[in-house]
Amino acid sequence: MASRSRSYTQLLGLLSFILLLFTTSSTAVRVGVILHKPSAPTLPVFREAPAFRNGDQCEADKIHIAMTLDTNYLRGTMAAVLSLLQHSTCPENLSFHFLSLPHFENDLFSSIKSTFPYLNFKIYTFDPNLVRSKISKSIRQALDQPLNYARIYLADIIPTSVNRIIYLDSDLVVVDDIEKLWHVEMEGKVVAAPEYCHANFTYYFTKAFWSDPELVKVLEGKRPCYFNTGVMVVDVGKWRRGMYTQKVEEWMTVQKQKRIYHLGSLPPFLLIFAGDIKAVDHRWNQHGLGGDNFEGKCRTLHPGPISLLHWSGKGKPWLRLDSRKPCIVDHLWAPYDLYRSSRHSLEE
Repeated sequence: MASRSRSYTQLLGLLSFILLLFTTSSTAVRVGVILHKPSAPTLPVFREAPAFRNGDQCEADKIHIAMTLDTNYLRGTMAAVLSLLQHSTCPENLSFHFLSLPHFENDLFSSIKSTFPYLNFKIYTFDPNLVRSKISKSIRQALDQPLNYARIYLADIIPTSVNRIIYLDSDLVVVDDIEKLWHVEMEGKVVAAPEYCHANFTYYFTKAFWSDPELVKVLEGKRPCYFNTGVMVVDVGKWRRGMYTQKVEEWMTVQKQKRIYHLGSLPPFLLIFAGDIKAVDHRWNQHGLGGDNFEGKCRTLHPGPISLLHWSGKGKPWLRLDSRKPCIVDHLWAPYDLYRSSRHSLEE
């Protein structure tokens, strides 16, 4: 009887130990999940770019360029930077301002530094919470990412000593000296960009917009001119003084309430700046090479001289080249591809 009692007691002790072990292990797992920080994605590896030096005639004037560092578009960013350096008369004058989401800065810094050891650049953290609650779903998921809206907050992020900046998307290459665009005469305007007048604004705004007399008044008297926000020269001082970040946010709030447009960050710019920007030559944004926002079908180049090739739209050249289904224009991007595993780029 005593033996049976001891066995029963030992069994209870063993069960209690197992239960305690399981509870402790489960708690550790739960704590681990709570404390876990977002891990940076594995970034592609790039070849080191050549060093580009200034010519003898170069002065010390800086040319400020802003771009976002989206980990999904990093390959495009590297190609864009290489193209800018390669075609610049004074490449050491280029000063890059990169905007990145939190947690990724160190990995992105290492990637850029190893690819462009001599590049003058700084990475700024963009807080996605500034805009996340203001974003409305658009026609393409890529347009709804917080970094796509970072250009709106650019003037609040970069140093106040910077009074002018060129904003560039990551899906483009420059085939001319960017200094030519930098020295555009702004003529008192806040934004300078290639513009396309006689645009059909019914494409950009919904029936809810056109049926509201108060909203329609915003476009009354304005020239129906479209411009692509992926290539802009911005007078940052005028942007700050005019509180244009808040003005864009106000339109995003209206969009949340009654859905007045389909696209991502472009329509608020049109509502504020349409017909009131400094127009520059169309050669500085040969856009639409990525096709439309739904299928990304191949497109041909527009006639005329070209200084900048822009794969706006769904199709991106690195994805189409990797899939072995490139468009003809994608081969114009390939020579700037520094991706180490790329077979279609130029040999080192």
